[in-house]
Amino acid sequence: MIEIRPFDELGHANHGWLDAKHHFSFANYYDPNRMNWGALRVWNDDTIAPGTGFGTHPHENMEIITYVREGAITHQDSLGNKGRTIAGDVQVMSAGTGIRHSEYNLEGATTRIFQIWLMPNRAGHAPSWGTRTFPKDDRAGKFVTLASGYQSDVDALSIHTDARVLGVALKKGETTEYHLGIERLAYLVVAKGSVEIEGKTVSERDGAAISDTDILKVQALADAEMVLVDTAS
Repeated sequence: MIEIRPFDELGHANHGWLDAKHHFSFANYYDPNRMNWGALRVWNDDTIAPGTGFGTHPHENMEIITYVREGAITHQDSLGNKGRTIAGDVQVMSAGTGIRHSEYNLEGATTRIFQIWLMPNRAGHAPSWGTRTFPKDDRAGKFVTLASGYQSDVDALSIHTDARVLGVALKKGETTEYHLGIERLAYLVVAKGSVEIEGKTVSERDGAAISDTDILKVQALADAEMVLVDTAS
């Protein structure tokens, strides 16, 4: 089963420096039918103007994954971590018992990110931050785990939740499969291009809520880049 959530129908907030689309209820956007999808609580599609960003603010008890689509994002937090994550790469912040951080686009061009929030498996984890490079060639034609709550995913960034965040890049006409499991949920967003799943087209920046699916089959209708969250229901 797949429900397409078109980009044009997502929640929207334009703050001038930040143009944000919300796949799930967030801030002033509220839809009781879009509160979460398993452990997935937030998926924001953010466009950040050059030289602007999110000033220092707090978080707690949330796993926050940032996938950079274009440009770069610069992070600084109350633990003393500092880092710059560029397009195609990923950063993870486990807010745990509490952390304060800022995220700025210090580049000369627009930055575009997916910001994904996952609910942790319990409250009270120690806060942490990390970033990692994931070469696009490594995920050409197959799903690669970028962040994971499972120790078996040794090459992924670690998160404290029963979920994985994965990425894949397909050439036009290519097909790939992912073993989801019939009792799990998936949420897929096309970062670039368009794909077909179960006979339905998922266009650029659309979301697809997927359930009751054992083997997820995806075919690229154009060169495509996707991010997928696999979560317990």
